[in-house]
Amino acid sequence: MQTLTLEQEINPWEAQAARFDFAAQKLNLDDGLWKVLRYPARELIVHFPVSMDDGSIEVFTGYRVQHSIARGPAKGGIRYAPDVTLDEVRALASWMTWKCAVVNIPFGGAKGGVICDPKKMSIGELERMTRRYTAELIEFIGPEKDVPAPDMNTNEQVMAWIMDTYSMHMRQTVTAVVTGKPLNIGGSRGRREATGRGIGIVCDEALRYLHLQRDGCRVIIQGFGNVGSNAAKLMMDKGYKIVGIAEYDGGLYNTNGIDIHQLVEYRQRNGTVLGFKGAEAADPQELILEECEIFIPAATENVLTSRNVDRLKAKIVCEGANGPTTAVADEILADKKVFVIPDILANAGGVTASYFEWVQDRQGYFWKESVVNEQLESILAESFDDVVRYSEAHGVNNRIAAYMLAIDRVSFTIKQRGIYA
Repeated sequence: MQTLTLEQEINPWEAQAARFDFAAQKLNLDDGLWKVLRYPARELIVHFPVSMDDGSIEVFTGYRVQHSIARGPAKGGIRYAPDVTLDEVRALASWMTWKCAVVNIPFGGAKGGVICDPKKMSIGELERMTRRYTAELIEFIGPEKDVPAPDMNTNEQVMAWIMDTYSMHMRQTVTAVVTGKPLNIGGSRGRREATGRGIGIVCDEALRYLHLQRDGCRVIIQGFGNVGSNAAKLMMDKGYKIVGIAEYDGGLYNTNGIDIHQLVEYRQRNGTVLGFKGAEAADPQELILEECEIFIPAATENVLTSRNVDRLKAKIVCEGANGPTTAVADEILADKKVFVIPDILANAGGVTASYFEWVQDRQGYFWKESVVNEQLESILAESFDDVVRYSEAHGVNNRIAAYMLAIDRVSFTIKQRGIYA
């Protein structure tokens, strides 16, 4: 793989491109298809005004990148953050293409974002911004075109506003335009826990594959948002021992395991995990390097880099976040014989359950939660096997195997469809 500077190493688009190029090379991918798949099909940048509570007008910048629609409508979250960049959204859109292909669901990849600080905005300001951003994208999204979902700093309420705005423009209620909605307006049971549940499923599969026991298996999780907290709760209930939780503002460590149900209640009451009596305070940067069987980065990109990965002591890294390991760190992990469950497989539970929600909305028929969870387990366990088999057959690590499998599926579809001219 090409040598990257630190700046390139932590640029998600460069990291994604490095993995893509390496996997495409291994596949002997046709030059033309290489060019088609390396770049997004469409990139939208919108600058739009919003009336703020104090009467002033603020202009926000938003993005929507559609990487591929070869296998179906584009699919991907919308994030609200002060540091959203076009390169980040591009990378996340392409990861979505590969993620949907790895779990073999009929979507392409997209991603969106608005540069803002939602923590400093009122509910009214967030609603007006969301509705205006949706109006700017109105011709480019829809159940058959591009189906957004929640991501960092967006939630069910934001999805409800997008669905309502789109429906107002269409003059009819269109529930299938977004997923991750509240239950009573077309949301799916089990959707909220799906990414965390999926992490537990692929960890089970990894232990089975590596002939390791679940009981007493120590887990450290970085990030205690929707993904990290649900993974922690569901895994603890299965018998895993959650010994560490690392958050941006501090960490918790207990060698005997943390009671996650108590921690969730504590966080709801106090708005932070800090000060929780059932564990000792720990430096989050050091905590992620403590000894454990499974490390789950479930927060942001670039957690494991060339600067810290050599000190990692986990046997398994299960990527709950998108892009938490840089391409350079990957090579070091491979040398250390760490078993990596890559993001495009590990956190695909969310998009898989989003697919179920889209199907239910279009059918107008809603499933029991047990059916959602059963289907989710079946798809993720099968996808884990596909990736591991690909890895063994081609003599590559799991990440490159997942990319190869995904690129193979998408390029096969493009060849079948042909190039429209």
